[in-house]
Amino acid sequence: MLKEKSGGGSVTHSRRTVLKWTGGTAIALAAFGGRLPNFGISSALAADLGEGDIGILNYAYALEQLEAAFYTRVVESAYSGITDDEKSILTDIRDHEKAHVDFLKGALADKAIPDLEVDFSAVNFGDRASVLGTAKTFEDLGVSAYNGAGKLIQNPDYLTAAGRIVSVEARHAAVIRDLLQPGGPSFAGSDIVDDKTGLDVVMEPGHVLKAAKPFIKTEVTANSL
Repeated sequence: MLKEKSGGGSVTHSRRTVLKWTGGTAIALAAFGGRLPNFGISSALAADLGEGDIGILNYAYALEQLEAAFYTRVVESAYSGITDDEKSILTDIRDHEKAHVDFLKGALADKAIPDLEVDFSAVNFGDRASVLGTAKTFEDLGVSAYNGAGKLIQNPDYLTAAGRIVSVEARHAAVIRDLLQPGGPSFAGSDIVDDKTGLDVVMEPGHVLKAAKPFIKTEVTANSL
């Protein structure tokens, strides 16, 4: 289990239905690789992601662990003034992230990095702005991380699976932005979508891990990616 250091507006029913529908993609992912083969990564490098496709999958696994731990805490200690729609959406997102964690852990088997110790001491879980602002950071980071890592994946089945996960993460990112600014244009703002190309931004693994480091106590390195 993950360990943690101690430390609105509403949307329509149709948006909630879409989110619940996308949760099924995690189950469908099992058809794209199932249980992955071992690549000989030493267990002594448990805190390091490893190399090749195993390294990339561990990279995704680390980020999904962080998100799953965060949304689990959010749902368990709902912020002041949370609406039924907001709680339903955040619960759906939690369930998606947990499904992603389970899928990646099962696929990696004994090549998976250990459970991460997270640190959410900087988050005020009783405050809507703090919770949703952190959620926005995690979701935008996750989407850009998958986009940046796609070029490193060798197995086409793994690339397909990653593409299906990132599409769900992008839905999360959009709905969180909509909660922060209902009906506003920020769901695809210029900070995440290049105005000239219409493409989402990308981040390399090193930059992503640096951005996530304040929330993860476990030392995670990507020396071989």
